[in-house]
Amino acid sequence: MSLHYFAVYKPYEVLTRFGKEGDKAVLSDFFDVPRDVYPVGRLDYDSEGLLILTNDKTLNHRLLHPGQAHEREYWVQVDGAVTEKAIQQLKDGVTIRVDGRDHHVKALDAAIFASDPVVPERHPPIRFRKLIPAPWIRLVLKEGKNRQVRRMTAAVGFPTLRLIRYRIAQLHIGHMQPGDMIALSREELFNALQIH
Repeated sequence: MSLHYFAVYKPYEVLTRFGKEGDKAVLSDFFDVPRDVYPVGRLDYDSEGLLILTNDKTLNHRLLHPGQAHEREYWVQVDGAVTEKAIQQLKDGVTIRVDGRDHHVKALDAAIFASDPVVPERHPPIRFRKLIPAPWIRLVLKEGKNRQVRRMTAAVGFPTLRLIRYRIAQLHIGHMQPGDMIALSREELFNALQIH
């Protein structure tokens, strides 16, 4: 069996799956890959950014096992003038509800972008409100609970408006646009993900 590895920029409002489910867009609407290729991990329907597609079953364990603790960097546009106090709370780790239980997020790297990052236009765009700022923050996590980033920003009083997964370890979307796909060799991908 030949192994395939792809880095893709999952667009907004696309399910992280290939099979159709109702009228929602799925990965196969954007990415033409061999039938046995599947996404590693998930990215919510209303989130966008880096996703890895492969048919290498060993990669799933190597990337998603909690012991591996790969960095995942998210660029998050939030609702309201986010404060340094809120950023410090995020850095220290906040408590969120996951599957009906409290989960204390590990300490992480968080910062406010000094100026808005250059990102692709989103369709549809976020709701614009003239009097309420919508700044961007950068979060670097080493764990990935369901809807964790959204729950974290809400916990400190600044709901997420737009969420982009920018990188996993050293693999990033750089100059990619939503719907773009790059084929990688096993060596290129494993080096970028720092898997040895």
